[in-house]
Amino acid sequence: MPAYDYRCKKCGDFEIIQSMAEDALTECPECGSSVKRLISKPAVIFNGSGFYSTDYSGNKNGETKGKAKDKSA
Repeated sequence: MPAYDYRCKKCGDFEIIQSMAEDALTECPECGSSVKRLISKPAVIFNGSGFYSTDYSGNKNGETKGKAKDKSA
């Protein structure tokens, strides 16, 4: 099930896991104030055979493409 981000005027931002078939929340589960669903990019990670660590922007050492660490120091 996907996780959706919401913003409450009183409590701030929170995340909740809901089924895609469920309606969006209209009230904050903590305080009962009105909430607005936020649009965010999905977190997609492809695992399994056929995918390589170079397919992503970072590697195991936390380096990103084009920003190599200087290991001579």
